[in-house]
Amino acid sequence: MTRSTLIKKAWLGLALVGLACIAGMPSQAQAEPLYFALEVRREGRLVAQPKLLGETGRTVRAERRKPGAREPDYRLVLTPTAEGEAFRLELDLMLPELKGHSELALLHGQERRVQLGRYPGDLEVSLLLMKVDSPEFRALMDLSAEPAVGGSGRPI
Repeated sequence: MTRSTLIKKAWLGLALVGLACIAGMPSQAQAEPLYFALEVRREGRLVAQPKLLGETGRTVRAERRKPGAREPDYRLVLTPTAEGEAFRLELDLMLPELKGHSELALLHGQERRVQLGRYPGDLEVSLLLMKVDSPEFRALMDLSAEPAVGGSGRPI
């Protein structure tokens, strides 16, 4: 066997090993659609109650701004990732005079209260996370499989 044949066989072997490694890797997980219901309190006073849809692996941004205002009343950034049965969530909240950051893990249907301010009660966020395609989410949204007779199943 000549040296060039040996080199060609070595390269072919390495290419086959590389293809086997690539084929053996799990395919990228599909994004899980999620529902977030938040309640933001500043010194006990309700500041915001956003309800948002998002999905794992994608950042969700929301802000509320009065017409003509230069600064928003609040700016919210959520970054959810799936970790087995749980969801890891990065939460960033900015108010004109205060901001906070937290990282937490939540299960489907779990509600958590997070303190983001300098002292307890300064800035507090209650957060509920649900998988969108779940019986619990359908019950929360009053979505039924079959619409009611003679209507859409839900008054407007």
